[in-house]
Amino acid sequence: MDTRLLTIGGIAVAYFAVISWITYSVRKHASSSEGMTAGGRNFPAYLIGALLLSEFIGSSVSIGTAQQGFEVGISAAWNLVALSLGFLLLSFVLVKKFKESGQNTISGILASAYGEPVRFASSVLTIVALSIVAVALYAGGGAVLAAVLHIKKSWAILLIGVTTVIYVSLGGMRSVVYTNFAHSIVKYIGVILALAYALDASGGIATLQANLPAKMFNWTEIGWGQIFAWMIGGIGSIFATQYVIQALVGTDNPAVARRACYYVSSLMIPFGLMAALIGMCSAVMWPGIKSIDAFPKLIAHMPAFSASVMVVGLAGALFGGISATTLASSTLAMKDFFDPFFNKAKDDRKSVLFLRVAIAVTGLLPLILALYAEKLLMIAFLGKALRATLAVLILMAFYAPKFGTPRGAFFGIILSVVATIGWFLAGNPFGVDSSYLALAGPILTMGISEIFKPRNGTPLREVAAPQEFGRSRNATR
Repeated sequence: MDTRLLTIGGIAVAYFAVISWITYSVRKHASSSEGMTAGGRNFPAYLIGALLLSEFIGSSVSIGTAQQGFEVGISAAWNLVALSLGFLLLSFVLVKKFKESGQNTISGILASAYGEPVRFASSVLTIVALSIVAVALYAGGGAVLAAVLHIKKSWAILLIGVTTVIYVSLGGMRSVVYTNFAHSIVKYIGVILALAYALDASGGIATLQANLPAKMFNWTEIGWGQIFAWMIGGIGSIFATQYVIQALVGTDNPAVARRACYYVSSLMIPFGLMAALIGMCSAVMWPGIKSIDAFPKLIAHMPAFSASVMVVGLAGALFGGISATTLASSTLAMKDFFDPFFNKAKDDRKSVLFLRVAIAVTGLLPLILALYAEKLLMIAFLGKALRATLAVLILMAFYAPKFGTPRGAFFGIILSVVATIGWFLAGNPFGVDSSYLALAGPILTMGISEIFKPRNGTPLREVAAPQEFGRSRNATR
């Protein structure tokens, strides 16, 4: 056991020494607020694709999918199918629009269409949603490190949080892009090795079919209601995730951004199938364990080298996911709250200092809730579902700019946040997933505002103090 721990620890230390060197070497790009949030721009498609992949196959999705695979079988992979479809649709529907908007924040895009109140509401919603995702990421990563290193989960979660905050605040967006490229490769290889071990140790597919209920091989066992909820949450989150926009805007042109989306989409479905199968193998080998331990238990029994790769990959993807969420939240906090209200002189030194403090706060606060998180996939998709609200408004802003009113958009965000989180905390009554409420909120309020808006030619956008983009569209109405 000592030799195994030394092997895992040695490989992990070596890997993160390389990551630390990368972070330190690009620190010059984090000397300004623009450098920290954009990283210098002009990233190739494969780097942006790896950045996005690393977050969306983070510890919460990996361990959560295996957890669902342990409980319901192969249909757990649908949550990755939803993400794959989301990136494919993003490449066709919104990539070019994002590039042409001249904005690199969701709140900026929505403020151009619906005014400043919507900017603030969408910014707060995004920060809350990303914090919820961070909770699931911390909990999943902590479960793995605790199982492998034989330490308390609370200590493992704290270690992850502190480490992530240090390297994101030091290197900014460029360090996130470069390190996530490495994390994605190692994580994917690690899951392949984990599945190979799981199938070998459990006896293969034939043994799974002989020992598991037939329903666990039913592709729709999870239920169409849950599948559609995952579609809403997955596609909505991709359409309206701050760091997705930051990453895509960091490419040279829409063609490069589209290729990045294609890369991510093509890798999602195989990953989902592998994670679900890992959970099913654990259900055969250790039927009495908690479902959340399906993946960590397997890693704890893997040979030292392959376990090391898996641990490094999971930890790396976790750091990548947390770094993306904390940087995105901090960017929004700086651009929408700090600079307009407390740094009107646009002193960039103050902006950089605020970014570093905000990274520490948004990176460490979710640790408290992570200590008590259990249903990782459900928590992760709550964070995704909330962003579906903004996805609806973004689509309307680009493709139906005359529909609804600024007030309808503002109250749609408020209604969705209250209803979605409340419904989730109530346990999704009647089997209706909270994702449906996130989708229905803005559709309902924008529809009502469309019915009752003035028809006398009054420029509606003026109600919400529009920016130039909003004004130009009013002039055409």
